Amino acid sequence: MAIYLRRANQDDLQKVMEIIEQARAQLKEKGNPQWQDGHPFRETMKNDIKAGYNWVLIDNQKIVGTVTLQLTPEQTYEEIKDGSWLKPNEPYAIIHRLAVLPSKNGQGFGKYIFSNLLTVGYLQGVRNFRYDTHYKNIPVQKIGQEIGFIKRGTIYIDDKIDNKHMGFELNLK
Repeated sequence: MAIYLRRANQDDLQKVMEIIEQARAQLKEKGNPQWQDGHPFRETMKNDIKAGYNWVLIDNQKIVGTVTLQLTPEQTYEEIKDGSWLKPNEPYAIIHRLAVLPSKNGQGFGKYIFSNLLTVGYLQGVRNFRYDTHYKNIPVQKIGQEIGFIKRGTIYIDDKIDNKHMGFELNLK
């Protein structure tokens, strides 16, 4: 069966939230505080979908993953500690809120999502991509680094439990 990424629509919101909730539970089980303050919230995901920023990964005609490709800058990414962005003054897209069904972990779906988002962004003129993740989220760090993202430093996000995250960047030509 085909595996592909498509733009999410409001009919997908419930499934997107189910995937996020399952991923949140898995993070907690592994001792990772990421998302344990309740975000990403349903309203956030609804807004991502409305803006056309949210994407879903389809496998065997079922939604198995979700991710947001935000095409607007974010204040969180303007200041980075313990390092610097390679291209701080150039436009960039942000990869946010990546989640794959835990039952699909270890099958390459995270890498598939990342690589397909690069194509989506590239076709829209984006050449610089950033994302952040918690220091304990080794799988997401590894996925990004395997496709060329470089750890650039530390950023601080709006998180009530642990706001210190690693900032990653990939610059394409």
